[in-house]
Amino acid sequence: MIQKLEDIKHRFEEVGQLIVQPDAMSDMKKYSQISKEYKDLEKIVVKYNEYSTILSNISSAKEVLDTEKDPEFREMAKMELDELDPAKEKIESELKQMLIPKDPNDDKEAILEIRAGTGGDEAGIFAGDLFRMYQRFCEKSGLKLTVLDLTEGSSGGYKEIVSTISGPEAYGTLKFESGVHRVQRVPATETQGRVHTSAATVAVLPEMDDVEVVIDMNDVRKDTYCSSGPGGQSVNTTYSAVRLTHAPTGSVVQCQDQKSQLKNFDKALRVLRSRIYEIELAKHNEEVGGLRRNMVGSGDRSDKIRTYNYAQGRVTDHRIGYSQHNLPTVMDGDIGNFIEQLRIAESTEKMKAGSE
Repeated sequence: MIQKLEDIKHRFEEVGQLIVQPDAMSDMKKYSQISKEYKDLEKIVVKYNEYSTILSNISSAKEVLDTEKDPEFREMAKMELDELDPAKEKIESELKQMLIPKDPNDDKEAILEIRAGTGGDEAGIFAGDLFRMYQRFCEKSGLKLTVLDLTEGSSGGYKEIVSTISGPEAYGTLKFESGVHRVQRVPATETQGRVHTSAATVAVLPEMDDVEVVIDMNDVRKDTYCSSGPGGQSVNTTYSAVRLTHAPTGSVVQCQDQKSQLKNFDKALRVLRSRIYEIELAKHNEEVGGLRRNMVGSGDRSDKIRTYNYAQGRVTDHRIGYSQHNLPTVMDGDIGNFIEQLRIAESTEKMKAGSE
């Protein structure tokens, strides 16, 4: 670990020299990458310097015990070691966590897509429940959720709802939510009190910029239509809503939350970039093998990841076998424990993979 930390410190010094070069600003993409690398490395180097100081102090204290005859000095050295040894273990653990390769997309904003799955009208109602759960979570976490497009269900909820989520580490916070969410409960439409199982699909995508995902606009068909959602007097009177169809992938994106057609176009294009990135990433993961697919955060939207059992008041995440018996509070946005447990599981898997 020490050698790896020394290599990081050396690279940090190199990047520090690069970032102040006169021509560094000439290529904004490169400058942005260098600046991000500098900030990421700085956190590790600061922690490593703290660790080095602790190791030096431990060495000095041990030297006193080995050479000093004075009982008072020896007692002081022992007391110092009693404080330094736990601090050393704590900082070693923190450094190991920091050395785990970080998902470069964690700091990005996110696209949240929720779609009703199997279960008819009840699936749409459940999709609406999930949306409100994420909406409440974002409110509590200081993240901003903005609806881009929605299709309401015939009995409530949504057939589909697409939103953007902005704020610190928006994607890194919610990326584990991708997959199939199941609900087991007696639907409001059920007359005989039978428990039904319905499902909704959640997809969380990192928002990509036009440098990271380049789209040939010759491959994109743009259609405009009258907005049917919020928008004041312009609803059903102006062609402000936008639909983009990407021919090579068949991806279709709609946006109608803004009065301006241009703003809706820009937002739809952002979602389209993220969709294309997801498709390309899936292809890459198939090529490189099973490691990524084994991770708890694989993001495969066909994976059944979580069940919400209303009769037992239980929510279970099947990827890590973790359950909570507080379903009402979970549905009110209290999903932080699930996110934390999934992060721990992913870190553990990455550490195992790195030691093999």
